[in-house]
Amino acid sequence: MAVEVTKKTKKTFTGQVVSDKMEKTIVVLVTNRQLHPLYKKYVTKTKKLKAHDEKNEAHVGDTVRVIESRPRSKEKCWALMEIVERAR
Repeated sequence: MAVEVTKKTKKTFTGQVVSDKMEKTIVVLVTNRQLHPLYKKYVTKTKKLKAHDEKNEAHVGDTVRVIESRPRSKEKCWALMEIVERAR
């Protein structure tokens, strides 16, 4: 009996930083537009993720990419992957 182990890919999201007031933590707002099946209108769904920012690089307004990571606290289980675009 052979068991195949496949490596699971981690989830990534792109969003905008809405808070950087915590030490080594940023809050990222991720928006998702979905077509409603019955009414055929687009519904915007948002969620806020707390992500670990080791060097405090990201600031409010930056567009960042976050990746799934180990739980670092009660709500923080994401990590900053890269800064896609800096705020002006």
